[in-house]
This record gives sequence, C-alpha cells and structure tokens, in this order.
Amino acid sequence: MALNISAGDHVLDLCAAPGAKLCMILDLLGDSGSVTGVDVARHRLAACRTMLQKYSLGDRCRLFVADGVTFSLIPAGSCSDSKPCESDLTEKVDIFKEWTSRRTWKERKKARKSGPPQLVSRSQPPELIYYGRHSGVVGLTKEDLYKIVSDREIMSSGYNKVLVDAECTHDGSVKHIQKFEHWGWKTLQRRVLDAERTDNLHVLQLSLLTNGFRLLKVGGSLVYSTCSLTVAQNEDVIEQFLKENASAELQEIDAARSWPCKGGRVEKTWRFDPLTSQTSGLFVAKFTKLAI
Repeated sequence: MALNISAGDHVLDLCAAPGAKLCMILDLLGDSGSVTGVDVARHRLAACRTMLQKYSLGDRCRLFVADGVTFSLIPAGSCSDSKPCESDLTEKVDIFKEWTSRRTWKERKKARKSGPPQLVSRSQPPELIYYGRHSGVVGLTKEDLYKIVSDREIMSSGYNKVLVDAECTHDGSVKHIQKFEHWGWKTLQRRVLDAERTDNLHVLQLSLLTNGFRLLKVGGSLVYSTCSLTVAQNEDVIEQFLKENASAELQEIDAARSWPCKGGRVEKTWRFDPLTSQTSGLFVAKFTKLAI
C-alpha cells in the first residue's frame, strides 16, 4: 500500500466513507496507533461505523462528521492511548466513557426529524459519532478532544500518515460509468462533463490536499488519490499544490514498481487505467513534509 502503514502510526483518512479503505488501514495498523476517519456526509460515515463494528476493527478508530477542508483536530494525546491518567480523573468529571451504540430518546427523536441526508457545512464543528476503546478518546474531556493547536504544534504532533482519496467525477470507475445507462446521459453530462462542476472539484481537491498536508507532522507521508482519468483532477492539482507549499515533496512509491500501472504526467505519480492495468482508473501521488 502506498501509505506504508507501520505499527504505532496515527493515520488520518480525510474522506473516509464508506469505509473499505479505513478498514484496511486499521487491519494493517494492528494493536498500536490510531486512525481518525472524517467525512462530510453523516449517513455515509454512519455506514462506515457499521462496517467497523461488523468486522470488529474499530478499537483504535474515531469517526468525525466534518468537512475535510476545515477539519483541524490532531491525534488524541498519548496520555489516554490506553487508559485515562489518574491525575486527570480526579480533576475532570465530564469525560468520555467507553462508547455505546445506545442512543437517548432525544437523540432518536432528533434523528427522525432530521429529514433526508445532508452534508455538513464548513462552519459546523466536527461531530464525533464513534470512538473505540483504544482510540485515545476515552478519558478525555470535550475541551481536550476539540482543542485546536497551532500549525507549529502540528509539525511535531500531527498525523504520521494522511490519506486524501478526494471527491472526483469518478469517470475512471468502470462500474460507476455503467450506472449512467440507468441514470441517463443527461446525468453524465451534469456530473462528469460539466465544466463548472469540474472547476469546482479542482478547488475542492486542492483544498482537501492542502488541509490534509497541514495536519501531517514533519517527516510524515500523505497519499492523494482519485478515480478520475482527467489531468485537471490529478496532475494539475498536484502541480498547483507543489507551487503553493514549499515544504511538500513528492516521494517515490516503491511498491508501484510491481503494480500494473504507468507513470503520470508529473514524475513520481502513477496512473491505473482499463487498458494498461485491466482495472478501473486510479491516480496516486505520495508526498512527505519537509522541515523548513
């Protein structure tokens, strides 16, 4: 895997739903470290939570409904990595206890009245909808959990690994494109071919990549990926990001040498496509953060 997950890593999946990648990361992580999953769609992240519980992989995971462009929380402190500090317990009353799926009557009533699924806005604070026993949350207060730290602190206390599998037009996904036979080609025009939508996606993808990189600690690795075949959503995003971030450097993906793929237009980036790879389309680039 391009991220090269190691024991003890603190990993951020900035566009986590529906959860297959998150489960794979947790499986690779084993019995140390943590994973933070973030997604802007509450109903999709709820499906992610269900998957974690189904496969018993959520012990070191926490899930936040939040916009990945503005999410700013770093990994939970090591003090609560396994159990709360005794000194804290004597002083703090309002602490997170072990997570339970049981909801109060008021919460169930609110959910029934919420209507159709909606995306959270960038101004809304992150909402924690799941945390495992060893995710670092148990024993913290809300003030501790939602504490915003400076960019200087992130340099040393941020995430070891960040995955930005960004929202895209999915034009490289064979199964996704086949769905338009049912949805209609006008929908294809609106979702994939519309110039305004692709321009907006470019801005979103660059913003997600920029924020994910901001939350990465020095020496850490970030992987940016899409399932689009277009240059605008891949190499153009990478080139603009590198121009705007002097501490970012593209890394070689050693595993790619054995992958059925080809190099992208930007050196050290990789592309999968139906012709070369006999798979759906995929773009992958890996960065590290330098100390400057």
